[in-house]
Amino acid sequence: MSEKLALVTGASRGIGKACALELAKAGYDIVVNYAGNAEAAEKTVQEIKALGVDAEAYKFDVSNKEEVDKSIAQIIEKYGRIDVLVNNAGITRDGLFMRMSDENWNAVINTNLSSAFFVSQPVVKVMMKQRSGAIVNMASVVGVSGNAGQANYSAAKAGLIGLTKTLAKELGSRGIRVNAVAPGFINTDMTKDLDTSKFTDFIPLKRLGEPEDIAKAVKFLAVDAQYVTGQVLEVDGGLII
Repeated sequence: MSEKLALVTGASRGIGKACALELAKAGYDIVVNYAGNAEAAEKTVQEIKALGVDAEAYKFDVSNKEEVDKSIAQIIEKYGRIDVLVNNAGITRDGLFMRMSDENWNAVINTNLSSAFFVSQPVVKVMMKQRSGAIVNMASVVGVSGNAGQANYSAAKAGLIGLTKTLAKELGSRGIRVNAVAPGFINTDMTKDLDTSKFTDFIPLKRLGEPEDIAKAVKFLAVDAQYVTGQVLEVDGGLII
């Protein structure tokens, strides 16, 4: 086991998996959180272990405070510390504002925003005792610019940016850094059904990003950028310049 531990939520696939692998390459043991796909989570665990560090999958719903508290307590009891937290778990339930159901609004707000509060609070307690730690929240460029048809997602991601800046101010004196990454259009399950050709025309780099592009930014903020806190790093190919 390494002396460093990273917890990545929603890490069984996509951006979360890429973040877990990147942090493993930096020497961190990894806790892989997942909600439903145990097979994918275990595959991620095995890929991480192949890099020479320890990894374990924990199933819990990040939007359920009781499940979060129970699981975080188990993680802390086993490992004794959490050095990096990546709040990555997220969903979309797109639709025009006037037609958006309460169910779709609440599902996105709870999973994409409230979850960061639920997970970060018990993690921050152990980080404060350590007097060290780094949190990276997965925001989005639509949290900066807004996006038609994504009122719930944009609001959640904008809230996550506000949470990031507030925690950076509150926790900096305890040696805890809090930053956010704001991805643009990335090749994941969330974008696989979109006609991406109409988006690349507006991206200066003329391509969609890859999960690894986001993971490298997360690793930079979590590990390398020791004098950076309260920042939002847009990784979008120049989409919202």
